[in-house]
Amino acid sequence: MIAAAIGAATGAPFVLAGRRAVGGGDINQAEVLTGRDGRRYFAKLNRADRLAMFEAEADGLDEIVQSGAIRAPRPVCTGVEGGRAFLVLEYLELDGRGDAAELGRRLATLHRTTAPRFGWSRDNTIGATPQPNAWQDDWVGFLRARRLGFQLELARRNGAPARLVGLGERLLDGLAGFFPGYRPVPALLHGDLWGGNYGYAGGEPVLFDPAVYYGDREADIAMTELFGGFPPAFRAAYAEAWPLDPGYDARKDLYNLYHVLNHYNLFGGGYAGQAERMIGRLLAEAG
Repeated sequence: MIAAAIGAATGAPFVLAGRRAVGGGDINQAEVLTGRDGRRYFAKLNRADRLAMFEAEADGLDEIVQSGAIRAPRPVCTGVEGGRAFLVLEYLELDGRGDAAELGRRLATLHRTTAPRFGWSRDNTIGATPQPNAWQDDWVGFLRARRLGFQLELARRNGAPARLVGLGERLLDGLAGFFPGYRPVPALLHGDLWGGNYGYAGGEPVLFDPAVYYGDREADIAMTELFGGFPPAFRAAYAEAWPLDPGYDARKDLYNLYHVLNHYNLFGGGYAGQAERMIGRLLAEAG
């Protein structure tokens, strides 16, 4: 089935000669598929009920590719084979060697791809967590309802401490105070931009595993600082191409809180304490 789907999508019959398991992260299995004619593809595999997740990822990769700003693996096809959903992508030989400054410049170009409103044409996932993207005109409202509020409600359902939930609700009530005079434009975001979701192919920067939507570009930049993995040249080149608003440092934890709450909802453990400390700092800064 997967070979037939590749053939139908590419217009050239694909006869599978081998499939090799490779690292696919915490959520999916991954394989490199090789055809008798030497063509290679990268495939992600998961339960059949995760097909919509793969379809949304394919659309997100296509959104990045169509921007022309930065390279991403082109989606080939999605489907179900043997009770497992699959996503087949262009195979790229990635390595750790490349120009971090060029990555920064190209990310700035990606962020100049804009939309009339905040959100995206479909919901997707952040990791394995649903990510609602219904369009909204107001960024603060989108951040409150579709991002922080959504994750906070999941955390409550997952047994988060009452103090964390209570502090989070206070923060949601005061979100507008973090945007004095700053009106972000709806920029095309990678959405899950940590150090494991970029690489280089022949020295050219590549983004993959996105959770795309149109939002404040500061959200992408903030996540590059959450876990590290981005050289100083990346940030310097981005700032030169498109300087950040002076209030970015006051909002950085606000945007990274979304990902810390998501990590709590996915993995539990100490992420609840980390989220509570972040909220405490944000409330203190807001006065």
